[in-house]
Amino acid sequence: MTCTEFIAQLDDLLEERVSKTLRVDLEEHLRTCEHCVITMNTTRKTIEIYRSHELYELPNELRDRLQKAILAKCKKC
Repeated sequence: MTCTEFIAQLDDLLEERVSKTLRVDLEEHLRTCEHCVITMNTTRKTIEIYRSHELYELPNELRDRLQKAILAKCKKC
C-alpha cells in the first residue's frame, strides 16, 4: 500500500468503516510509515478538538462585517 492509498482510506479508517482485510493492510502500512502515522494521529486529534468545541454564535454586527469582507474578497478573484 502506498501513502496515497492510505490517505484515501484514512477517513473510513478513523470512522471504522473499513473491512477487516483492508484494516490489516492499513495497519501493516502504518508499521512501516512514520509519515502516515503522524498524519493519522494529527487528523484524529484535529477531529477530536473540532468535535469537542461548542459552536460560537457571532454577534450580528461582526457576522455582517465578516460576510461583507468575504464577499468583497471573492468578487476580486
